[in-house]
Amino acid sequence: MPSSRHRLRKFRFNRPQQIAALLLIALLAQCLWVIARKTLSESDYQYARCGREMWEKPSPLAGYFTTCGNIHDGTLAYRAAGLPLTLERIFAGQTSSTSTWEMRHEVTHTSLLLRLPFVFAALMLGGCLWWVTRRLYGNTGGYVALALYCFSPPVIAAATYPNNEIWAAFGLFSAVYMAIGVSHAMQGPRKKWRPRIVLLTVILGFTAAAHISAFLLALLFTIGFMAYVAEGKRAYLPTLLIIWVVGAMLILFASYAFRPDAFSYVFRSEAAKLGFSLEPSRAFFSSLPNASLALASAGALGLYLAMRRSRYFGNTTPLIVAVLLMLLITPGVPSTPTIWAVPFLLSFVGGVFADVLETRYRRWFLWITGGLLVAQAALSMVSLPILVR
Repeated sequence: MPSSRHRLRKFRFNRPQQIAALLLIALLAQCLWVIARKTLSESDYQYARCGREMWEKPSPLAGYFTTCGNIHDGTLAYRAAGLPLTLERIFAGQTSSTSTWEMRHEVTHTSLLLRLPFVFAALMLGGCLWWVTRRLYGNTGGYVALALYCFSPPVIAAATYPNNEIWAAFGLFSAVYMAIGVSHAMQGPRKKWRPRIVLLTVILGFTAAAHISAFLLALLFTIGFMAYVAEGKRAYLPTLLIIWVVGAMLILFASYAFRPDAFSYVFRSEAAKLGFSLEPSRAFFSSLPNASLALASAGALGLYLAMRRSRYFGNTTPLIVAVLLMLLITPGVPSTPTIWAVPFLLSFVGGVFADVLETRYRRWFLWITGGLLVAQAALSMVSLPILVR
């Protein structure tokens, strides 16, 4: 059995990891630039106030779910927004009665503290995207997907204000590819796939805490892809489904501080109501800041249909999920499923582009790919002042 020292040696920070880190630093810099110039809105204060009450007033007598109003999408964004301010209050020796508005005058970096968890979620999603695409498509596919992600204005926008969309996107993407990983691991000894099953349960629980619709979709994709990949192990799926649903519901219940009345709203609301429309995808692809993303997506789809070698499971999986999410709407609550679709869309683009860059057209297509990446980076930089408004 390999020692822990041997395991640690497997981690490398060579040229590929260094380039990925630089791209993520570029994303961080853009987010911090926007945050430094973006004033706090009433919605920001609402998230922070409700989140602080969730952390600081756990007593049922406090009734914080009443003072905050019913949580329509999920509690995760509220808790994420409130946690840094709660910690800051504790370290600064402030009382729990100190309001978020008062903290605005006492803590000069309130804006950063409030939004930092969402920047962190965007960085984690970028790291997850890099890890998945590099394993599937090699360094080239990973570079393309991560570069487009780090200069994606919708991602930067979602990372610079309190919302559940970036957390739901991270949870949904992680759940789909963790499920595929579990399917492959189930072909080996149980000691290798049991920890992954537990991790997937946790991921599904946090996804449910972000948005119940994202959880339902993650569960649907998990069962669908596992049924396709887990040959000879499909008999385990009903048992695993029970484990994942029960485990996720326990985590979701915990996010409501084990308050049955507040938790019951998940089932009484229309948060899980789904529909389909062309309008979200039309708005996404027709936006000028997303022009290079649109061109890359259209080019990848054309190449996918034209090249037989591109039509395999690794490319088809993100395409199926991205198309479904791009058409999805949630009539019961406001949400932005197009944000959930972005990492899947870029995984598809990275995979197809990596395939083409292995053909005899590599030299010419390398210039085209480089041009698209530079153009998207330029569009992202130009759009930053618009995101401040």
